[in-house]
Amino acid sequence: MRNSGGYVAKPKTSAAKNNVPHIRGRFAAMATAYFMGSFNDNFFKQSVLIIAVAAGATHMQGWGVSTFTLPFLLLAAPAGWLSDRFSKRRVVIASKWLELIAMIAGSIGLLTGHWILIFVMLFIMGSQAAIFSPAINGSIPELFPEKDIIRVNGILRFVVTASILMGIALAGFALDIPGKSIHNLDNGRIAVSCAIIVMSILGLIAGYGVYSGKASSPRAPFPWKGPVSTIRVLLGTRSDVLLSIAIYADVFIWFTGSLEILLINPMGLTQFHYSKTITSALLVAQVMGLGVGGLLSSRFAKGERWFSVLIPAGFFMSLSMVLLSFVPLLPSYMVMPSLFVLVGMVGIFGGLFMIPLESFIQIRPAADRKGTVWASANFVIFSGILISGPVSNFLNAHLNQTTSFGILGGVSCAVTLLIIVILRRGKFL
Repeated sequence: MRNSGGYVAKPKTSAAKNNVPHIRGRFAAMATAYFMGSFNDNFFKQSVLIIAVAAGATHMQGWGVSTFTLPFLLLAAPAGWLSDRFSKRRVVIASKWLELIAMIAGSIGLLTGHWILIFVMLFIMGSQAAIFSPAINGSIPELFPEKDIIRVNGILRFVVTASILMGIALAGFALDIPGKSIHNLDNGRIAVSCAIIVMSILGLIAGYGVYSGKASSPRAPFPWKGPVSTIRVLLGTRSDVLLSIAIYADVFIWFTGSLEILLINPMGLTQFHYSKTITSALLVAQVMGLGVGGLLSSRFAKGERWFSVLIPAGFFMSLSMVLLSFVPLLPSYMVMPSLFVLVGMVGIFGGLFMIPLESFIQIRPAADRKGTVWASANFVIFSGILISGPVSNFLNAHLNQTTSFGILGGVSCAVTLLIIVILRRGKFL
């Protein structure tokens, strides 16, 4: 395999893949730590988003997402350096302690209704996730052989999907708990606050069981230039066409997914006047589809032409979003079932699109660059998510949400066509 400035991995067999005596236990710890953190992220964020929309402050959704996303831009270079410079297990444990601090701050903000404290918590939570992501994702190629990476990622995505489903679904259910109790506080907010702290503690315990390999680049210098260093890493990947396609296609799918969430909440609560529970269930349908698509990806994305799956997945995802724009024209008894089916289909094809991309980003870089490249990819991915905040504010202010889905479907189709053009120019198709 050719080497592009140290960004392409050299084939080799890791001792960890053959000698870890309890590999299933290590993977279980990894999955549990991921599950708990993902649950907390989505449970708390969905609770905050629902509270904002229900209070008539829909614009707070976009600012909340932007606040959570900003640390991925500011900390991309240090997060990648930490992942390569130290044992990934140590980085995971440190990030889980940071998560616990964030959840304590968030629970206080939620109970007292102080939005500033809630936004501080979202920023800390984003910082934790920015540090956690390259460490946990970089450890997967250390633990498993390359041929199993897509399958492992599919399983892990399904586990994470379950946590997202629980977080989103239980947010609406918890907030719908009636009554008040201690100091006239809402029982729903008390339930959310207690849950995020308990789950954070369980995730911290699981973090201590994550695989402990040696630092992949123990002498790596600290990236003092921050985002400038990250941009240089991204520019360095341009000589590897497939890696560049994988990174920027992943940017688009994350931008799309974030924007969809910010459209679904007001679509359920405002456009169709559904309850908080049903609105959260719509998000559950999408995320469940994402998990199913992740599991299916290992069947369709195989061998050197794994990228071929991007084309049908992209077109069918686009079609599903365009069809959503026609749902308001249906008879009333067909509206809700159609919403659930189409939102679920968007998730399935989104999963088929996403998992092969992220597996390739894990595998492709050289061993001592995996954390750095993954964190740099996070930089542009979360730049896209950051943009989704103001874009959603604009769309929600001027259009109904089903129309916005139709527009997003057209953009998705154009991006899929662009991927085809780039692959053909590179003589991959």
